[in-house]
Amino acid sequence: MIIEARYNGPPGSGNGGWSAGIFATAVGGTGGDAGSAAAPPGTVEVTLRRPPPLGVPLRTVPANDQPGRHEVHDPDGALVAQVTPVAEFAPTVPGVDLATARAASADYAGFTGHPFPGCYVCGPEHPDGLRIFPGRLPDGRTAAPFRVPAEVRPETVWAALDCPGGWAVIGPGRPYVLGRIAVRVAALPRPGDECVVTGAASGGEGRKALVHSSLYAPDGTLLAHARATWIALPAD
Repeated sequence: MIIEARYNGPPGSGNGGWSAGIFATAVGGTGGDAGSAAAPPGTVEVTLRRPPPLGVPLRTVPANDQPGRHEVHDPDGALVAQVTPVAEFAPTVPGVDLATARAASADYAGFTGHPFPGCYVCGPEHPDGLRIFPGRLPDGRTAAPFRVPAEVRPETVWAALDCPGGWAVIGPGRPYVLGRIAVRVAALPRPGDECVVTGAASGGEGRKALVHSSLYAPDGTLLAHARATWIALPAD
């Protein structure tokens, strides 16, 4: 299990959503076939304990402290993440039509002030990333169109649901990184479709912000949704 360099988030580490999706898939916690309505075998929550390293072999092992939990270790045995089964969760973030998502995306704050402009998911400087640019709606939600790549994997959905939630709390001089995420995938999007992703803040305390995000097919069908905790970085 290796996170390739192109799937980066902050410089030198993996994008949180993509990395969490890799870890979830490794323990059978997510799945589904493109265009299928079949639910995956289970829903898991991934807690990142350190920035996921790029280009090194990672391994999963059963945790000793909780049945069903797995740990992800780096080659030196350091704990990178924990993967824990969870029950169903709510809410989802209401969708918007494609025109509304495009209009919101045109005002994406990351075009002029991005803490990690090379991010695989939302970085305007990543040449072959997902290029999801979530802009704010009047009610505080975020929305963006998402052109589904030719190769669609569960990790693609985890990544797509990551940054739209984060940008509901990221502001000028206030960078956040993903700390924990759980994703429920009903079906994978179809390659080439232009989908819509929405995000919203749902609370928080101190440096922690709680967010939700949802992915919709072009016809408005809910494909997947996530809940996540983002952590504010200390002021530089």
